[in-house]
Amino acid sequence: MPGKPEEIKMVSNAMANIPRRKMMAFLVGSEKTAEEIGGAIGKSMLDYHLKILQQAGLIEMEEGKVKLSEFGKNFMEGKAEKTQDASADLSEAKPVAITEVRQLLPCIADSTKFRIIAKMAPPLGGALKPLEPLFPRGRYSERIGALIIQRGDVLITIYGTGNVTMTMIKDEAEARETLERLKETINEAISKGMAPAPREKVRVEPMEIYKYLPQTNCGECGEQSCYSFAIRLMSGEVSLDLCTPLKDPKYRGNFEHLQVLVEYI
Repeated sequence: MPGKPEEIKMVSNAMANIPRRKMMAFLVGSEKTAEEIGGAIGKSMLDYHLKILQQAGLIEMEEGKVKLSEFGKNFMEGKAEKTQDASADLSEAKPVAITEVRQLLPCIADSTKFRIIAKMAPPLGGALKPLEPLFPRGRYSERIGALIIQRGDVLITIYGTGNVTMTMIKDEAEARETLERLKETINEAISKGMAPAPREKVRVEPMEIYKYLPQTNCGECGEQSCYSFAIRLMSGEVSLDLCTPLKDPKYRGNFEHLQVLVEYI
């Protein structure tokens, strides 16, 4: 069973990728052939993904069959227990309302768009986390206590305190319409007392990653181009912090979007 730091890192890298997580879930209960896995999950980079899982000690491959290793079985059981414990109970949450849209400020990334600061009441606090499955491009950040949602170029952050920020908004009318849709989605879940079960997030493609990279092809990350960096980022071989130009304030909006996207790679 992995225990050394380098082994733990290999497991984390293996499970940081959506296709590989799907493969692990597909193997729970019975062994499968590589062809069966490719048919269910997708054949793109199949051999590469299986090799990563095998190197991490999560699967075993023998005579054309793929199965979970003992460590892999224990790992998946632990995940199932964790998911069950984190049940999305919203019975204590109260319906919310948008009480004010306080500021419209020009976005750093695009001066023709706006950054909006609004208020949602009552504050949802810990009820935000179980709401994550409502949004295909949503993730809850424990670090800042907020639900971050991506809708096209618009990035929405709902804080447990009730504050809401949105970037890349066209105007106040779009801001109010977006906030109204958010309120309705959240209140519908609250009225049922239970958020929907976690669902698979929208697939992220290399071109979508590339869209938000600086596209300078500077080579400071060690790659020949920003597109090759996007491909390696997709496979979990490099990290976002290697892109030096993203640290420039003018790419702040791009960086915020990329932080959300890499959560679903």
